[in-house]
Amino acid sequence: MRRLDRLEPEQAPEKSRELLGGIVERHGSAGEMVSTMAHSPALLQGYLDFSRAMKRVKMPRALSEKVSLALQEWIGCGLCMAAHTQAARTAGLSEADIALARQGTSADAREAALIAVAVRVLAEPASISDADVAELRAHGWGDRVIAEIVGLVTLNLMTGAFNLLAGLEAKEEAA
Repeated sequence: MRRLDRLEPEQAPEKSRELLGGIVERHGSAGEMVSTMAHSPALLQGYLDFSRAMKRVKMPRALSEKVSLALQEWIGCGLCMAAHTQAARTAGLSEADIALARQGTSADAREAALIAVAVRVLAEPASISDADVAELRAHGWGDRVIAEIVGLVTLNLMTGAFNLLAGLEAKEEAA
C-alpha cells in the first residue's frame, strides 16, 4: 500500500520541480520512485547523482544486474526485483542465471565470489575480512571493482529501502 504520494513537477518543492522537469524533458516522464522521491530535493538530487555515477562502474552490466538481484532478494523490494529482473534479461542473462543470482550465487566461481561479498557488505559488513578481499583478488577482481561493490550495495539499499518505506510495489502484469 502506497504510503507516500507521487508528485507531479508542479506539486514538488522548487529544486525537485527543476529535477523532475529535466527528467520529463529527456525521457518523457519520471518513474514512480523518482516522482515519489521528489518530496525531498536532497534525496532526489543525491539519488540522481549517485545513480548516474554508478553507471560508470567497471563491472559488466550483466554482472551488475546479478549483484543487484542478489541484493534485492535480501532487501525484499518487489519493485526493484521486477526492474532488475527485466534489466537482467535485457543484458542477456538466462532465467537460470537470474535464479542463481537471486540465490546469491552464479555458475561462474569468480562471479559467485563477488556476489557473495556484496551480500555480506549489505547484511553484515563488519564480518568482511582481509581473507575475503584476498579471495576476491585471487579470483582476478581488482581494487576498483572491489570498491565499486560498496557503491552498488548502497544504491540498491537506497532504492529498495525507499520503495519499501514509500509503499511502492511492482505493478501486476495482465494475464
